[in-house]
Amino acid sequence: MSLNWKEIDLVLEELNLAGAFIQQIVQPGYDSLALHVYRQGEAKTVLICLAAGACRIHETHIAIPKNDKPLRFMEFMRARIKGSRIAAIRQLGQERVIACRLTHGEESFSMYIRLWSGAANIIVTDTNNIILDTFYRRPARGEITGGVFAVPPWSETPDEKAAARTVRTFDFDREGLHSFSENIDRWYSEHAQSLSRESLLEQAERMYTSNRTRLEAHLERLTKRCREFDAADRLKHEGDLILTYGHDLSQAAKTGTLVCTDYETGQETAVRIDPEKTAAENAAVYYERYKKALSGISALEAEIAETKQKLSRLDAAYETWIREPNPFVLQQLLRRQATPEQKQEKKYPGLAYDFKGWTILVGRNAAENDALLRRNVKGQDMWLHARDWAGGYVFIKNRPGKTIPLEILIAAGNLAVHHSKGRRAGTADVYYTQAKNLKRVKDGPKGLVIPMREKNLCVACSPELIKDIEKHLITT
Repeated sequence: MSLNWKEIDLVLEELNLAGAFIQQIVQPGYDSLALHVYRQGEAKTVLICLAAGACRIHETHIAIPKNDKPLRFMEFMRARIKGSRIAAIRQLGQERVIACRLTHGEESFSMYIRLWSGAANIIVTDTNNIILDTFYRRPARGEITGGVFAVPPWSETPDEKAAARTVRTFDFDREGLHSFSENIDRWYSEHAQSLSRESLLEQAERMYTSNRTRLEAHLERLTKRCREFDAADRLKHEGDLILTYGHDLSQAAKTGTLVCTDYETGQETAVRIDPEKTAAENAAVYYERYKKALSGISALEAEIAETKQKLSRLDAAYETWIREPNPFVLQQLLRRQATPEQKQEKKYPGLAYDFKGWTILVGRNAAENDALLRRNVKGQDMWLHARDWAGGYVFIKNRPGKTIPLEILIAAGNLAVHHSKGRRAGTADVYYTQAKNLKRVKDGPKGLVIPMREKNLCVACSPELIKDIEKHLITT
């Protein structure tokens, strides 16, 4: 529940903010604001929460983290209100609206904090009540920049209903917890519908369960599709059989089936053919299907690996959530998790790994390759790419005064092969050179480069090494 008017009066009396200076302003989320104030050698953090059912103002001893991105109202407050002196502050009768008069040099402002559960807001005006900005912009109420704030009518004498309100009592057995403001801070952090650790943990569990169920179902679908591609090698083998027994193709023309002895198993087998095509043409059809199936397997395996990584990151995130004691930090973590991946800011495009002290970047397609080359790679960084196979670029970020160890070069080479169409080859050549030796192709496809002074590295693909590298994925 929100604070009633008697509780607000008591909190304002305990805070004793008249004469204090607003030294810093932090907006941790979309329903709260923290003012760091200083008065006569005493610093306080005043929390203003506008969440429905939990509207309140009180001192808090919980560390208030900054939001991932600077928010509009906080930037306004820092530009216009930071450094102001609180000349006077009081509640308007029993209206649960706090009027705060601020002075900043020769300027004066009014800040109204309305703690109504259904229409809470913070409104900053000039001396004529012309709105400079609001926490929530509500055009229907006229609460927008340039509007006029209508101060609610109020009386010093409470009516019968208002007079019946009481100040809550708390039963916290905690040494040093004496003031009403301290009790309010603790109670809301534990029991409020919003910004309480208990309710946030319930939200975290729901989010974790929902996301994990979705990812597991997606992984199951991918695995099922991957099993359907397991016959890829059989397609190539059937193409080989057609070429081997091509002299018998005329006998199979009537039935459209080549019956022959499989030289690998020694058993009789049947291969479907097109009687209108030659042996080479029939074999080419099987080889083309084999290539497409192989490409499909590579894409599926990459998506399966990525989905498994997402599951691991989700498990790690959930462990972080349940260990986080600060409800404001927990709220930010959950909000970040709820942000769609495409809207999340990443430090690097593609994939990034911190492996044994070295940063390894991977571009998985032409767009990511181009983005890495343009914005994230410098001349001394090492570039790797699978030779004779289409695939992504891999970069090892340079460390001044350090030579890239062979094990890091081999690890990056494995990633280059793993993210190419040669990932099932077992052994593949990788060429590498410093990024300053890459020449862009004029008017060529996005990300296309011609390497110079490149060296060759023969890589024996190691799934175990890839799994080890993937444990060190950089997620932000």
